[in-house]
Amino acid sequence: MGPGNRPLDLEWLEDFLALAESGNFSRAAQARNIAQPAFSRHIRALEEWVGVDLFDRSAHPAALTAAGRRFQPLLEETLAQLESARIKARAAHDQAAASLLFAATHVLSLTFFPQWLGGLESQLRLGPIQTISDSFHACEDLALQRRVQFVLCHGHPEVPGRLDEAEFPMLRLSDDVLLPVSAPLAGGGGAMHSLDAAEAAVPVLAYSEPSGLGRIMRARMRQVFGEGSSVPTLPQGVDIVFTAHHAALLKAMALEGRGVAWLPRSLIAAELKSGALVAAASAEWNVPVEIRLYRQRADMAPAAEALWTLVQERPPGSGGR
Repeated sequence: MGPGNRPLDLEWLEDFLALAESGNFSRAAQARNIAQPAFSRHIRALEEWVGVDLFDRSAHPAALTAAGRRFQPLLEETLAQLESARIKARAAHDQAAASLLFAATHVLSLTFFPQWLGGLESQLRLGPIQTISDSFHACEDLALQRRVQFVLCHGHPEVPGRLDEAEFPMLRLSDDVLLPVSAPLAGGGGAMHSLDAAEAAVPVLAYSEPSGLGRIMRARMRQVFGEGSSVPTLPQGVDIVFTAHHAALLKAMALEGRGVAWLPRSLIAAELKSGALVAAASAEWNVPVEIRLYRQRADMAPAAEALWTLVQERPPGSGGR
């Protein structure tokens, strides 16, 4: 006996485990849904492949030999690893089917990303695209875990994030600005809530911790959201009345007249034009930001590398809003 010139059939391994569990050839064959003579041949073929008897057929029920007892846990582990490998291989295939994997913050996935991507598609065949829209912190996690190739987000030169600290390559795609805005007064005549004219604490709609825009605001507007000052002081103070990490939700609350929100101009261009939102402060309260694209540090799929090369060749502001 011996495995020298005999192939191994994985079905034999499942048959072995069925017999080891039941100790009865007939019941094990029934559980495996095959005829008992064929089942017995499988067990004998496996023993020939291993080179030793795995079952003591003189015992009732059939019992594992010392070799069989040693073989069983190793076989169970091997089959579990094979199943895990199969699942991971299928997942890798599904991921590879999407040749471009993006993570984009909520606001940019709604405003900048579609038009920017359309501009690239006019010059490059991109193939399947998978996009995950989430908070800035979650997008950073996806990049650090190498689950996406690119991250599209807002950034500020003086407020580095985890991708900057990890030295992920970055391109500035365009510029944006966070504008303090409010619903207008009834009948016009200015902002319902104004940082410049208020005598009492101003109601503010703020970004929560997972938000990249919130991280920038907390760093650049410390006199509003913490200690310190890098822009004009606000003697009357503020009252943070609502917090969220979706700029679109803060926009909805601002439209309802609930307070002042610093919103990306790319998100509120139509509302500013129609007068549904108006400036709540002078321009010195504005916070310039960048729209950035980060990529993985390691080599990526050919389609992803081609996109990065194309974006490098395009001047900032040549796509999107």
